[in-house]
Amino acid sequence: MRLLLAGGGTGGHLFPAVALAQRLLAEESKAAVQFVGTARGIEARVLPDLGLPLECIEVQGFVNRNLMGKLAMLPQLWRSVLQARRILDRFRPDVVVGVGGYASAPVLVAALWRKIPYVIHEQNAWPGLTNRLLGRWAKRVCLSLAEAERAFVSAPTLVTGNPLRPGMEECPPISDGPPTLLVFGGSLGARAINDGLLAALPHLAGLRDHLTIIHQTGAGDVERVRQGYVAAGWPADGVVPFIHDMAAVYGRAHLVVCRAGATTIAELTACGRPAILIPYPHAAGDHQSANARALARKGAALLLPQGQLSGEHLARLIGDLLQDRRRLLSMAGAAGSLARRGAVDTILEICRDIAARRS
Repeated sequence: MRLLLAGGGTGGHLFPAVALAQRLLAEESKAAVQFVGTARGIEARVLPDLGLPLECIEVQGFVNRNLMGKLAMLPQLWRSVLQARRILDRFRPDVVVGVGGYASAPVLVAALWRKIPYVIHEQNAWPGLTNRLLGRWAKRVCLSLAEAERAFVSAPTLVTGNPLRPGMEECPPISDGPPTLLVFGGSLGARAINDGLLAALPHLAGLRDHLTIIHQTGAGDVERVRQGYVAAGWPADGVVPFIHDMAAVYGRAHLVVCRAGATTIAELTACGRPAILIPYPHAAGDHQSANARALARKGAALLLPQGQLSGEHLARLIGDLLQDRRRLLSMAGAAGSLARRGAVDTILEICRDIAARRS
């Protein structure tokens, strides 16, 4: 099967596509994959390191612009559709999978133009504009969360869960050893979470001798955060710009402080890890808050709105959880009960069936 994967921009959009591509290439010796993204997205940095092919188109975000800004973008959007059409003509995919992000819309429009069937994977509890508009023509809309079904009244949907990177579904139970706290704000980092953790460190001084912190800051903030750790008297060797093997660090973690993007939610539940979720308040449709509430209602996480984030408050939540192992394990069990496993296999089977019908 020849599979084209469109979208990216953030790890939440990209990594499910990576999981699909890697599994397909491992299972079919004659398979071919092609990613389409932008030069600004995380895909431009991650995919070459993974040996996965990427072609870039020129497109920017359309949402959150005023009317004049949207009108000014129309010529660029048209050019990006033409660029996508040329990529489709060269690669000749059997199926296109749109995973969201700026690059997804032009590719799906070009696929519709070229009568190439496409599948949409929607990671969030409330879909973005691209998927809502183009879902009606998809052969199948695969959902990570059942809450998203309400946005696709005229599209064939299936709750598949979120495709995960290798190792996530084999994550070990929480260990009995000294606690490890995992902190990250998504693949690009989050300044608010970085600042919140730095402000919390003085209030966590009583845990300093036996608490290990692994903190992904994003490339642009790593030196500042390291200096903040040192100034607070904490070791900074766990402060890193990017974590390549997330499955390994989830396996070490007793508690996670993070955003509430859909891929993060899927990883937390697959690994069975309790979390303090700090949703990004400006996400489209405030979908991260919806994601976080879904876990908090089940007792798998605590929801901490960014507007209520302070060092003292965050430190209190971290300290209370790490010192209450029974509650920590209860939250871990609740998280694990929400996991949807086998999403990669389900979505690839859908794509294979569509490709077979087309041929």
